[in-house]
Amino acid sequence: MASFSSSRRWWALGALVLSVLVIGLDATVLNVALPTLATELGASTSDLQWIVVAYLVVFASLLLPAGALGDRFGRKRVLIAGLAAFGVASALATFVDGAGWLIAARAVMGAGAAVIMPVSTSILPSVFPPHERARAIAVWTAGMALGLPLGPIVGGYLLDHFWWGSIFLINVPAVAIALVAAVFLLPESRDSSAARVDVAGGVLSVLGLATLVYGVIQGPVNGWGDAGVLASVGAGLVLLAAFVTVEARSRAPMMDLGLFRKRVFLWGSIGATFVSLAMTGVLFVVPQYLQAVLGFDAFGTGIRVVPMVAGLMAGGLAGERLLRPVGLRGMMTAGLLLLAAGLGMGALTGVSDGYGWAAAWLAVTGAGVGMAMVPAMDGVLATLPEDRAGSGSGTLQTVRQVGGAVGVAGVGSVLSALYVAGLPSGAPEAARDSVSVAVSLGDRVLTEAAHSAFVSGMDGVLALCAALSVLAAVLVAAFLRTTPETAGPGDGAGRGGTAEPGAGAGLGASPAAVVPVAAETTRP
Repeated sequence: MASFSSSRRWWALGALVLSVLVIGLDATVLNVALPTLATELGASTSDLQWIVVAYLVVFASLLLPAGALGDRFGRKRVLIAGLAAFGVASALATFVDGAGWLIAARAVMGAGAAVIMPVSTSILPSVFPPHERARAIAVWTAGMALGLPLGPIVGGYLLDHFWWGSIFLINVPAVAIALVAAVFLLPESRDSSAARVDVAGGVLSVLGLATLVYGVIQGPVNGWGDAGVLASVGAGLVLLAAFVTVEARSRAPMMDLGLFRKRVFLWGSIGATFVSLAMTGVLFVVPQYLQAVLGFDAFGTGIRVVPMVAGLMAGGLAGERLLRPVGLRGMMTAGLLLLAAGLGMGALTGVSDGYGWAAAWLAVTGAGVGMAMVPAMDGVLATLPEDRAGSGSGTLQTVRQVGGAVGVAGVGSVLSALYVAGLPSGAPEAARDSVSVAVSLGDRVLTEAAHSAFVSGMDGVLALCAALSVLAAVLVAAFLRTTPETAGPGDGAGRGGTAEPGAGAGLGASPAAVVPVAAETTRP
């Protein structure tokens, strides 16, 4: 690593940030485009649902094998392949003339994103020494987070001025730049002792996760008692149980189950997953609140989510600087409690409150996310030897991604139930499906009732997420133990983690990659 100059390291980080920026952008840009796609492509509700779900299911199910492939065949090489797949699929999506082809293109984009996320994360240990890793994670996180509000802003502008395909076309130049930067700036790294690809484990993980995530996503749409949903969730759990059995007996497993015997990895992952679930609640309800209740358009909504991103960046930088004196357990606990405080503030929102209050609690929430997530990822992946960074980060991100999908379903169900319960008994059936539909009917009394019902539902969701964040803080404070005797200057243990040779760090796929687009087809 000494031969990899400091300036080149940060330029290389720029390539990785650009790689994940396009994924963050793509995660939210589709939100504002679905009504246009329904009109321009003649897409039915089912078609729109599959345009969303095809990406999510493929993305979640390929994270594990993607990380393992990077370890075996070279992380730089696999990252370039993922970027190329994402870029080509984006270009194809720009010019399709039917919903079926767009669904196929979105599936390929999900595959490319599933490669980019864990592999870009696992490259960080080969580029940054331990004392610079937390700062690199904060920058990497900010790059992902920056794409989230840019999606509605850029998407709203493009749809106002160009054709619908332009929302996918913007990915192409960004991916091209990231490809060039990756080729010339990133070092190659791999596990030189990697065994053959775990085919059985790969097939079971893909089928199990795809089936489970599909069932979880469909739960709020079809109802949790629906036979198809129950069969999908049940089959997914059975396949994943078979996957665990196969991995436990394999000589070269895709998922190293021994990682979960490390307290830092286990409880750090659990804490990070709780953060993802809480972010799910925020990113599910806030865009709807800003648009349907406060009356902002898609462009204005994207701009008004920026305080959360600013808070995330500030919290991440604070977490980086305080990690050494406070320690991993202290920083994660403080971040989770700050997150709970922001969510608790949001749960006090009234119908008559303006944007100023929302901006305040969004900033506090974002700071809590950054303060908890950056130390968690630095500490968790510092337990990984460098040659297993890809599969280890894939494991972590898979856990978070499934947690995010569960969050979509749970938050969607709670919000829908509270919203419908808050409507007057004589409200039109259409108004029960969506607060936006209720507002569009033009009845002033119904609009006021829908606003009140939605804000009440939003408050309930945010209160639930705040309670879960407090629970996560208690669990982390009680069970996350570090091994200070292994600490060394500037390593993970010296900052409250456990130190091992080749320690890695990174941050997984934002749950927002699941939440905003999935919310579009299930929101009240």
